[in-house]
Amino acid sequence: MNEQAGIKWRNVLIVDDSPENIIILKAALADGDYGIKIALDGEKALEIANTTPIDIILLDVVMPDMDGFEVCRRLKENPRTASIPVIFVTAMNEVADEETGFASGGVDYITKPASASIVRARVATHLALYDQNQELEKKVRERTAEVVETRLEIIQRLARAAEYRDNETGEHIVRMSRYCRIISLASGHSAEYAEMILNAAPLHDIGKIGIPDAILLKPGRLDRDEFEIIKSHCVIGHTIIGDHRSKLLQTASMIALRHHEKWDGKGYPGGISGEDIPISGRIIAVADVFDALTTTRPYKKAWPLEKAVDEIKRESGAHFDPAVVAAFLKSLPEIIEVMHSCKKIQG
Repeated sequence: MNEQAGIKWRNVLIVDDSPENIIILKAALADGDYGIKIALDGEKALEIANTTPIDIILLDVVMPDMDGFEVCRRLKENPRTASIPVIFVTAMNEVADEETGFASGGVDYITKPASASIVRARVATHLALYDQNQELEKKVRERTAEVVETRLEIIQRLARAAEYRDNETGEHIVRMSRYCRIISLASGHSAEYAEMILNAAPLHDIGKIGIPDAILLKPGRLDRDEFEIIKSHCVIGHTIIGDHRSKLLQTASMIALRHHEKWDGKGYPGGISGEDIPISGRIIAVADVFDALTTTRPYKKAWPLEKAVDEIKRESGAHFDPAVVAAFLKSLPEIIEVMHSCKKIQG
């Protein structure tokens, strides 16, 4: 929809290989606030629809090279043009023709010769429906965004609750989550998946809420029994997050359960190995250990960067998935940048 001199213009694309038919349709819409675009064949119609804001299409069926049904199908396959309503205007008047038109994605079917009043009425009706659909989709997007934002806020607050029970700080959660996103992208995962890992990672240690303070906050080395209790935080976290239809929460739950598994099968709680460990758990493992090594904890000093990187390399194929380690090393400059930027924020 375009505005010109205070008038809302609706762009109509007329697709027909007959100049006479184009003249008739243009005349039918002459008294309305319409901007008319013309295409004499299917390829040109697809080009215009893909590059110009079009509000509705009047489409002939019988055209050279590509018929109207195929044009409509291609329009509906393209996310940029899929929502544009298509009205077939054609001399083909068999019931089977109409069925084919609707099956290919058309919203209406006008048989030639069509009166000007019918063309105007059908165009106005479908533009009104198009506007309603656009407004509904906008409200759905806004509501979906609100739900996602609320869910992320809950995740962040749950992660913060776990921090209050541990010696780790909020900066650890921020750094580690960002490392996970960087490693995910370097591993070839989509931006969508990397963003999901970023948002799910903060809950990896949520299960520590269920660990007694005497063990969780113990400054010295844990004995065997105490370590067994610490290990239970994986299952506790998995239970806290539970089962949910949300892909984000499913990922967070699996991360909580599997982030201490090791590539060689010597991790916990399941002792699973290799690619049996979900990729989210394998990515978290590298990011979490690297951040733990390079930061000061009550029981240790921060390792120098070079020593920490050497440790990640040394554990490739043992603790860590070699492919994830390779992605970590490839993206190391970006990881180091995040590490330094977070320290500046702390300062």
